[in-house]
Amino acid sequence: MQALENGLLERDTATRLLLLAALAGEHVLLIGPPGTAKSELARRLHRAFDGARYFERLLTRFSTPEELFGPLSLKALEDDRYERLTEGYLPTAGIAFLDEVFKANSAILNALLTLLNERTFDNGAGRQATPLISVVGASNERPADESLQAFFDRFLLRVPVAPVGDAAFAALLQLGDGPTASLPAPLTADDRAAVRSAAAQVSLGDEALAALQALRAEVARLGLTVSDRRWRQLVGLMRCAAASEGRAGLDPIDLWLAPCVVCDDADSLPAVAAWVTQALVQAETQPLTWLDHAVTAFEKRLEIEQRLPAEEGGSADDDAGKLALLRSLGGHEGGEAGHGMQRIQSNILEDKQRRRFSPVHIAARLAQVDAIT
Repeated sequence: MQALENGLLERDTATRLLLLAALAGEHVLLIGPPGTAKSELARRLHRAFDGARYFERLLTRFSTPEELFGPLSLKALEDDRYERLTEGYLPTAGIAFLDEVFKANSAILNALLTLLNERTFDNGAGRQATPLISVVGASNERPADESLQAFFDRFLLRVPVAPVGDAAFAALLQLGDGPTASLPAPLTADDRAAVRSAAAQVSLGDEALAALQALRAEVARLGLTVSDRRWRQLVGLMRCAAASEGRAGLDPIDLWLAPCVVCDDADSLPAVAAWVTQALVQAETQPLTWLDHAVTAFEKRLEIEQRLPAEEGGSADDDAGKLALLRSLGGHEGGEAGHGMQRIQSNILEDKQRRRFSPVHIAARLAQVDAIT
């Protein structure tokens, strides 16, 4: 994961969801403005899988099926067969990135529906199996057209990708343009099969089941519609997450990925994410009353110690007398230089008048701070 995230800021969640979806054989839609590393995420995902071909296209309303599925075979046409030469095109890809995916016309979208759902491509009179692992779609926003909802539903995960926030802006400007870190050995087909086999053995468990039922009730309260198929796919994705971590059963915390599955717009996602954090993970912020009391008491003690006078006797009394004399002279002697010298001498004497604490006293105060933090 570190190699996939290297050089990308605030993309750890998107990276993890992309890899998890690919291991589970699901598709991901990245939703965000241009220039937010959506295509880079897909390219890095491709490099994580051994032997997987990569296909990338920017779709427009003028895109033709030939751009995605390959040109027509002239030799096949001579034999009265309507077939495409798919080599090097989407039907032979393992990882594909389709930018502005909802701008494609109906001829392309209808063919993509079968490809995404069944991993097959209708080529002429025959149906061709494809090696597709995962399709990463990208769009600036979710589709508003009702006719696109069936295609929109084929993307199990809808992941928002926002511009880098203020906290990481300085780091963004300082990023180098050098090559990305080398990835470890890519995942093979056997590795993917092993993860899926382990995922099938992961038990649902009563606790996770209760968490899913509570989530369904919250989703209904928010007015969101989630199909039966999507609920089953969510559980499959959770099982894959548990298997990739070597766990034999699901945990309610596996629902961290649920908001990107059950939410169909950016407005509902924060509400579901907050519910998952607070109700399921039980990570709601709790007031630390004891800490407030400790900090208040410590600040009060520090204020008292800062006001303590210097030790009596010796040079302390002498310094106090000099300070009083300087203050009395301050209002009678003119000249900017004279006043400046008096201020310097006064500051020095005031500093000497402060109480000096022993190293043992200071060490004790620092130990109290360490105990609180």
